[in-house]
Amino acid sequence: MDYINFDLEKMDAAAVAELLAYHDRRYWELNDPQISDAGYDRIVEKLRALDPGNPLLHRINTPQVNSDGKVRHARAMLSLDKAYSLEALLEWAGKFARTPGEMLLVEPKYDGISANFDGQILSTRGDGEVGEDISGKLPLIELETPGYTGKVDRPVRGEIVIRDDDFRNIYSRIRKKDGGTYKNSRNAVAGIMGLKDISAMLMQGAKLTLADYNLISRPVPLDQLSSQWEKIKEEFAQLPYPMDGIVLKFADAAFRESLGNTAHHPRGEIAYKFTNLSCQTTLLGVEWSFGKNCLTPVAELAPVELSGITIKRATLHNVQNIIDMDLQIGDTVTVERAGDVIPFIAASFPGLIRESALISQCPKCGTQLVRRGPELCCPNPECPGSRLQLLCAAIRNLGIERLGEPTVAKLMKQYHILHLRELFDLSIDDLRCLEGFAAKSATNLYNEIQKAREVDDHQLLAALNIPGIGANIAKLILEKYSLQELPEVSEDALADIAGIGPERARAVRQVLQEKRDEFEELLGAVTVRSRQNSSAAALPGICFTGKMPEKRSFYENLARSRGYEPADSVTSAVTLLVAADVNENSSKLKKARKMAVTIVSLDEFLAMPPVKNTVESTPSAGQEFSDLPLFGSGE
Repeated sequence: MDYINFDLEKMDAAAVAELLAYHDRRYWELNDPQISDAGYDRIVEKLRALDPGNPLLHRINTPQVNSDGKVRHARAMLSLDKAYSLEALLEWAGKFARTPGEMLLVEPKYDGISANFDGQILSTRGDGEVGEDISGKLPLIELETPGYTGKVDRPVRGEIVIRDDDFRNIYSRIRKKDGGTYKNSRNAVAGIMGLKDISAMLMQGAKLTLADYNLISRPVPLDQLSSQWEKIKEEFAQLPYPMDGIVLKFADAAFRESLGNTAHHPRGEIAYKFTNLSCQTTLLGVEWSFGKNCLTPVAELAPVELSGITIKRATLHNVQNIIDMDLQIGDTVTVERAGDVIPFIAASFPGLIRESALISQCPKCGTQLVRRGPELCCPNPECPGSRLQLLCAAIRNLGIERLGEPTVAKLMKQYHILHLRELFDLSIDDLRCLEGFAAKSATNLYNEIQKAREVDDHQLLAALNIPGIGANIAKLILEKYSLQELPEVSEDALADIAGIGPERARAVRQVLQEKRDEFEELLGAVTVRSRQNSSAAALPGICFTGKMPEKRSFYENLARSRGYEPADSVTSAVTLLVAADVNENSSKLKKARKMAVTIVSLDEFLAMPPVKNTVESTPSAGQEFSDLPLFGSGE
């Protein structure tokens, strides 16, 4: 049998079963898959259609690991049933949902190794009942769970993965026993878990992440799933974790458990698998765009249609990826859509006429570019391209949504704005003089900039663009030290904070020393809401419903500044529902009326005074994805 070039339509059940057994071994035992995930899934679905009772379909596969012994799980770790379309998800939910508005939780399906930590032993899923003891790998693993990043020190069930940013920044320099590098994060996880001795990995700074399954969880009513599905996929595609799908489960844990399990999977949850359909086209060019600290290559492609979408551009990630693929202009490339959303180049074949896609000089300032790990960077601190991106990133962290990149570029050119501090000196007249601004738009932007003078301390620290310090990590630091104390805190003291480590500590010290004057000026221009001084009292909950003039995040940020905690659904914690139309019969309005929650119009809310004894607000716009109000603990 040809196990690579096969025609499923011409195969009987026995042949498909043989094919599946072969590729199971290549994937799970040898860690050397020969076909794509989508190709494998098509084999599974063909066998399910021909022989639904075949034991291969009900076997729980798990990667081969180097084990310290067997562990029996106190609670079974089953696999998940699969779906490949929105229609299949709706059919599954329709079998069990009690009401049309039954609440679902939408979570990432991480592409790694399932694991359980019971407080002492870390183990794999194994056959669902008995797993392998992999506690010896704990020195390599950092836990990410709601509200905590650091040592694996509490019971948790999740997935061992390598974050996308860690794979880009760390694994380009990590060598396997044979001297080669890992080609993708899943192979790296499986390869490391198969090692008997991890000392070489520790010496090289390898890092794995145990992502709690409850880390990111979005509540969505069943009757809104169809309308929100494309947005959900787009948002999940931005997450910094390797994923091969999306998990849906019923939000009511007791109801979910009451549905029971099959021998293979729980009935109360299901996995939507990304299809990653592919097509071929020609690489016409490479555009190098500026990020905060590096240049990012974007492929310009001969237009091609993929699952109903015309693809003209695709991410190339970094310069190392171009080199590893030996990718040149004129080559034929295979394009896939990560998470069924973001196009990327999966493979390439040499073209007849080839031209290098690499550049040596900065396209903005002409400076000779340098390599920093897998990235290509401009070392010129005054480079206008880098300056623009750094300022835009800082502005996003403050939540000034009306101030997009084109306007920031105009401010830099017209008023030589280079730092956050200088934004607060702009007047309405200054903004009116910008091209494309009238009196109303200038006033709105001015007011939003002034509102940003009241800022959470972790937002301000994240706005300094310190490498590796986003809003999540900033909160960890500021639980220990205040912003005012930070410039005097030693590198060793920072490194001792759980989840920080020496690299981030070094970056914090370096940036705060280099930008000390700028930092102190910024502190003098804003009012900081400190985590250390915040009250422990709970904020009153607020929820919004209906189409409003501004983005939902605008009103949520406003609500935070007035002492409310935004929520995506009406719960017992919500005291106020703001409706675009109070006479509608949306599910939120119906539930609010039933629960006697106060309902007001948008105009009434805007006229309301702030809540007394306002405490620190939760994360606002511009923060890391997992901090957004849309997501939180799933249970």
